[in-house]
Amino acid sequence: MRRSRRRWLLGAALGLALAGSGCTPSGPRSVTLSLDQMQEKLATRFPRRYPVAGLAELNLQTPRLSLRPERNRLNAVMAVEASGPALRRTYSGSMDVDFALRFEPSDQTVRATELEVLALQFEGLPAKASTLLTGLGPALAQQALREVVLVQVRPRDLALADSLGLQPGRMTVTPQGLVIELAPRPQP
Repeated sequence: MRRSRRRWLLGAALGLALAGSGCTPSGPRSVTLSLDQMQEKLATRFPRRYPVAGLAELNLQTPRLSLRPERNRLNAVMAVEASGPALRRTYSGSMDVDFALRFEPSDQTVRATELEVLALQFEGLPAKASTLLTGLGPALAQQALREVVLVQVRPRDLALADSLGLQPGRMTVTPQGLVIELAPRPQP
């Protein structure tokens, strides 16, 4: 009950912000999503499990996001557990990635893209297994996080902007959060 109310409030706030940004032609035409809002939305999509070549499995916990405005990117650090037949036990570690964002109009989502693995580390993992997992790190991150949905925008949240011929456009990471500009929708 509490979660659905929070989700409704977030959607209503986004809808009002989008509506307000479209109502004044000379006013701001952008919406800012705070780090907390993005973190809350992302938490609903984790934990996630990924097989690694039939030899192991990675279990990724909810990432801790941070803003990287100097690079126009977000950073995610998450706890990772590796287990499976090749490892014979479970190993704990962490993955640190940076990524850009894009808006996907087909389902009205803000998604992670252009992932860059900064670190993938496991405590106590044998050298051979560590080399294998570290070498696969970029591919694992791409599989695990590429196109992960950070925010789902509901059609009703965009209704007023849509009626004014606007749609989400360029996204900029700032110290205050993610700024999504509203741009004219291309004409068919």
